[in-house]
Amino acid sequence: MERMIILILGVLLLLSSEAQNNTGTNLAKAAETITKDTVVYDPSYFSIPYPNGDIPEDRGVCTDVIIRAYRELGTDLQQLIHEDMSDNFDSYPNNWGLTHPDPNIDHRRVPNLMTFFTRQNAELNISMNVVEHLPGDVICWDLGSGILHIGIVSATKAKGTDRYLIVHNIGAGQVLEDVLFEYTIIGHYRYSVEP
Repeated sequence: MERMIILILGVLLLLSSEAQNNTGTNLAKAAETITKDTVVYDPSYFSIPYPNGDIPEDRGVCTDVIIRAYRELGTDLQQLIHEDMSDNFDSYPNNWGLTHPDPNIDHRRVPNLMTFFTRQNAELNISMNVVEHLPGDVICWDLGSGILHIGIVSATKAKGTDRYLIVHNIGAGQVLEDVLFEYTIIGHYRYSVEP
């Protein structure tokens, strides 16, 4: 009986791991797909619909890569973050002097995405080991001078390496580049969503 229980637990763990790998791969592919869209880097504040609102499709910043990739899988981070901030406003950074959540912009701020992923138990250890960065992982960097950046690990490896390329927007639109270790990593997340 004990062996049977161990076997069942092992199968459940394997199925859970495979489901995560599928979610990560699907997110990575969704992120790669949005690199085909021409996007001008634009950090402007926009009034957008809620839920499922987006800024103009030809505009965006690094956080919009994350929002749009998850939307391809049917997950609205705008709504999820707004709801979590509404219930837990003091748990989020107060870098902008706000006194209440703003569904137009909150999900488009790197510190808020980091806080949300951490609150969802999606935070992983920061590592310089390339094999620990899997397709669909969300990576955050400190570019210096208080500038934070975010991107998604793709499903495509850099030529001749085991390192996956990153989908991000650092000023040249939504692109696929070999930049995983180019900046100081300050956050590593694996946020799964139900299909």
